[in-house]
Amino acid sequence: MLTAGALMPPSLANAVSGDAYHENEIFNNKAVVDGKAKVFTLLHTSDIHAQLYTHDEFFFENGKPVYKKRGGFAVLKTMLKTLKAQNPNNTLIIDGGDCFQGGGVAALTEGKGIVPLINNIGYDLILPGNWEVVYGKQVMWKDLGGYNSAKICANMFHDTTDEFKNELIFPPYWTKMVAGVKIGFIGYNDPLTPKRQSPAYSRGITFTKPEVNVAKYVKILREYEQCAMVFLVTHMGLAQQVDLANKMEVTGVDYILGADTHERVRKPIQGKYAKVTEPGAFGSFVARLDVVVENGKIKDENYQLLDVDPVKYKPDAEMAALVEKVRAPYKQELNQVIGKTKTPLVRYYVIENPMDNLITDALMWKYRDAKVDIVVSNGFRFCPPLIPDKVKGYAEITNDYLWSMLPVDSEVKMGEVTGKQLYDWMEKELHNVFAKDPAKRFGGWVVRFQGMQINFTMNNDLGKRVNWIKVKEKEVKPDDVFTMLACEREGDPDDTLCRMEKVKSPRKPGHTLHNIVREYLAVHPLVEPKIEGRATATDAPSTLLSQLEGYDYQFI
Repeated sequence: MLTAGALMPPSLANAVSGDAYHENEIFNNKAVVDGKAKVFTLLHTSDIHAQLYTHDEFFFENGKPVYKKRGGFAVLKTMLKTLKAQNPNNTLIIDGGDCFQGGGVAALTEGKGIVPLINNIGYDLILPGNWEVVYGKQVMWKDLGGYNSAKICANMFHDTTDEFKNELIFPPYWTKMVAGVKIGFIGYNDPLTPKRQSPAYSRGITFTKPEVNVAKYVKILREYEQCAMVFLVTHMGLAQQVDLANKMEVTGVDYILGADTHERVRKPIQGKYAKVTEPGAFGSFVARLDVVVENGKIKDENYQLLDVDPVKYKPDAEMAALVEKVRAPYKQELNQVIGKTKTPLVRYYVIENPMDNLITDALMWKYRDAKVDIVVSNGFRFCPPLIPDKVKGYAEITNDYLWSMLPVDSEVKMGEVTGKQLYDWMEKELHNVFAKDPAKRFGGWVVRFQGMQINFTMNNDLGKRVNWIKVKEKEVKPDDVFTMLACEREGDPDDTLCRMEKVKSPRKPGHTLHNIVREYLAVHPLVEPKIEGRATATDAPSTLLSQLEGYDYQFI
């Protein structure tokens, strides 16, 4: 007799779920072996960010960072092919977005170079992520149109300026018969996308919150399509996805297959109405969900987060050759070494990290004679780590890696700001990360900077988080005036600087982020950036790795 996992209390269902032992129990169960019950499998990736090769990956074990080789398209293909072969007729492969932006080939081809790689893997279903809009609506539409898989998104509409005005850009849902039952998927991208990124990227697109129409589509899938299970495929960030799982609008949803914040959910997070998962990033992990069906009813389920391990899964030769083919026209440029680092370049910490300290160091160096007081780098989540070789004592920084660190080669922009503006801006930026209402949280981390120090309390309310800000060791006063430099966000008003409004004397000196970093590394060819305490919190360690609090979840 199968365990009725879907009918048990959430605590008991989770207790028997989530490991290879339970997976073996499911597939070796007498009812499954005899054919009385069947199993369907969902394999879920997301936030690959065009990372073509096996790379260093960050883990946090026993309170310390540990680095292991993970990912790569050729390894990922072998792994997905191997897992699908275990249940070939009833396995679906799903990607949750942010795939064709974040690496050199993706940027130089506006995503087109990644399309044949995704098609070679053989995905069944794909959701556009918040970074799919980076090349503009038309390119996004064409790139996604090049995928052989189904595409869904129920909250991205053509705006009123388009010939398709107010229509959905993609179908809202998709259904599939597996293991003798029909299952349904509804897609949602982050409704905050136009605010999180340069507004120009989303020009021509209108986003709505999932709550606007999710109940309608759940009803369609449950009552009319008669789906045995309903999944939301979302790209909204873990905090927003858990918040959505607690809203009654998602009644009837079994799982929210989430993405965006690169979180590694190793046990489904139980919300009031649905469970939430998220499969990490950079092609380093695959989330696997096995579901047992008997007489059209769900009897048991098992979820695991699996490493894309190049030792366990040998690279697929066909994919490896295809990667080299799409990269060949840009190989010389991308392989060029522009500098070296003695310390790990890491970007997983929420509050401060060495990677953005390197970038802001470069910006401050470039404008050292321009009397710039503060420089800022946005809180990007992009980029796997770069770890120095133990023998050489350093790691080489290439142009390709620069594209991963800085996914858009933006112009820099500067202006004059007051101390009051700094305090108000930092309050808003911290609220974007730590808002008590998860629906108000952006997907990034705390904004990064050089030239100032801040101390804050993340669990305080909006307007009460910043304890102090210092510039040149002096505490900032409301009437103080500083020159601040950040990256231009295309589509922002001229007097807006990194989401700070109404700055004085805005101007663009004519340099881009990439060129500044290259110039800096040419003069400082061996760097060793570290966490320095530029930003500190009274109620969180410098090693904070997740925005989600109050749930049985830990980033490891």
